[in-house]
Amino acid sequence: MRILLPTGETTERMVRDAAKGLDAEVVVTGSVASFLTPDQLRVLLRKDHYGMVIVSGMCTASFLEVEAETGIPIFRGPRHAADLSLILPHLNEIELSRSVPADDFLVARHREEACRTLVDKEEKAGCDYLIRGIKIGGGSRMKVLAEIMDAHLQTALPAAVDRFFSNGADIVDLGFGFDATPDDVRRCYEELAEIDGPLALDSMEPALIRAGLFRADIVLSLDEKNISQIGPEIARQGCAAVILPGERGLDANIVAAEAIGISCLIADPLLMPVGSGLSSSLARFRPLLHPLFFGAGNVVELFDADSIGMNALLAGIAHELGASVIFTSEHSDKTRGSVGEMRRATEMMALVGSRPYPKDLGIDLLVLKEKRCRREPPLSYETVTEVSPAPSQVTYDPRGNFRIGIEGDQIVAVINGRAIRGKDWVDIFYTILLQEDVSLLDHAAYLGAELFKAELAIRFGRSFEQDGPF
Repeated sequence: MRILLPTGETTERMVRDAAKGLDAEVVVTGSVASFLTPDQLRVLLRKDHYGMVIVSGMCTASFLEVEAETGIPIFRGPRHAADLSLILPHLNEIELSRSVPADDFLVARHREEACRTLVDKEEKAGCDYLIRGIKIGGGSRMKVLAEIMDAHLQTALPAAVDRFFSNGADIVDLGFGFDATPDDVRRCYEELAEIDGPLALDSMEPALIRAGLFRADIVLSLDEKNISQIGPEIARQGCAAVILPGERGLDANIVAAEAIGISCLIADPLLMPVGSGLSSSLARFRPLLHPLFFGAGNVVELFDADSIGMNALLAGIAHELGASVIFTSEHSDKTRGSVGEMRRATEMMALVGSRPYPKDLGIDLLVLKEKRCRREPPLSYETVTEVSPAPSQVTYDPRGNFRIGIEGDQIVAVINGRAIRGKDWVDIFYTILLQEDVSLLDHAAYLGAELFKAELAIRFGRSFEQDGPF
């Protein structure tokens, strides 16, 4: 099958290199491949017999009419010509899209396949325990337990719990400090009466644990100091329990918990933060008869580094150690988003299977850095104008000034008491133009920069300050 590959002058060499060995004709249609028009393509298709056309993924024109007239399928290639070499060798295995750039289309397809695999693997996996329908241990995916610290002080506890479940938590843990009372604990779980997912309770105080046993599915932090006091009640209630080493040691406390009758046990060898014994604490993680608990959240919270990579690496370590439950938290601003990050990381580990590395799984945790940088051809120009510094004094737009901020996941631009709100900075800017709220070009440029900065702040979970650095 002969393939037509229209391209631009700047990308001709890359396209020809990608097409080597194929029955393909590369035709330069102008300076830039994305400027191809339907009329240009009609002319090209009259010159030879083609079985397929692959246009640049950056083309904005629709070629559906040309396809209908000629009967020749016209597909979108990748956005960047450098990626064409990744697509052409697999044309017999994949079906490209007529509207979605090939790189987006194939990434989405790979992601969908990964998600189907995850569901299938989890349905077929065996487990050690089943807690409110959630599989723990066995061959099931490592489960994410997310903690809400000082739950009794939360003003909107049900919303916080819902958010954690929505973001990927398998289990939500309510932590209670020493200032909490049994009435506080009881109230918190009563507020969550409509929540169906598994809930845990984190306290070492028997009185606080007792107050939440009517609803808690898992009790964290049992050792020799409280097992004998509260253990029998946990056993009668049928709750799961996370066992700590304490002073007596993990094995001894597990034996004590079993003797009391707690049948669903999870062992926590205690992971220490960096600087306080992380590497030596990892040596305590060894195969046991019970599922292992991995406290990654303590490491991330006590390290001033971006949480995404740390959560990914810690999940990988937990996977190699055979952990069944991984703990995370969002106590501080710097760890916001950790629940979703850890869920993605555990899914990546579930997909690794027999692969030697967690790469090319269909899902990833690449947020700021690219897996493969684009190599665009150099720009072509004849003259250069050096920049002139912007004036320090601002010329105010006679139509007014904007106050820009973010509310949740939306950008808000306010002028003269009127607000424009939306998620896409381009839509907001276009609305500003429609309403004729800007008259100076430099003001328009400023607005574009600030609105885009606000969108980036939302996308990356950062704070936004108008006129401030990102």
